Amino acid sequence: MKQSKCKICRRLGEKLFLKGEKCLSTKCAMIKRPFPPGQKAKKRRSNLTEYGREIKEKQKLKKWYNVSEMQFKKYVYEVMENKSSEVDVASQLIIKLESRLDNIVFRLGWSKSRAQSRLLVTHGHFLVNGRRIDIPSYRVSIGDVISIRGGSKETEVMKALPETMKKYQLPQWLAYDSEKMEAKLSRLPLSEDVQLPSEVSTIFEHYSR
Repeated sequence: MKQSKCKICRRLGEKLFLKGEKCLSTKCAMIKRPFPPGQKAKKRRSNLTEYGREIKEKQKLKKWYNVSEMQFKKYVYEVMENKSSEVDVASQLIIKLESRLDNIVFRLGWSKSRAQSRLLVTHGHFLVNGRRIDIPSYRVSIGDVISIRGGSKETEVMKALPETMKKYQLPQWLAYDSEKMEAKLSRLPLSEDVQLPSEVSTIFEHYSR
């Protein structure tokens, strides 16, 4: 049975911003009911075993980036098999997750949540280097140009972007041309660039078992 996004946050004890603007308002379930589903407000969260804590940290990051267990495990194992002496493992995992096309669309402010950006990518609204890409997990490289497909600019979601982008603060690793409505991945983000909801080192401990 699929859990609601609000219940996921409550169960994991962390605001994961899965519902976009609602998460920033007083309607957020983590403000109104900051305790696990099925428990009373005064009941404390039960103490977790080390294994349980590892699972929880993994779940938080996986839900944060809106990726499947299979895809997430693949990224972790790729990092573990190809460790770099120049970049720490946490940063290597973040690079894989942050360079996904659906995540970049979200980071650009072109969608209200990663779930919405995944849907928009799947519907083929975006181009990478002039080519239509409808694969959310598509890996964007440094220098790649991300733009909105011509016909998609007339949709309700996209029409509001020019005004929205005036107030939006881009991450430092993305460059944006407001006139062309194009963006570039100017550099790869590292662990210190991203405020994550979980301890990445714990995740690697889990998959190393």
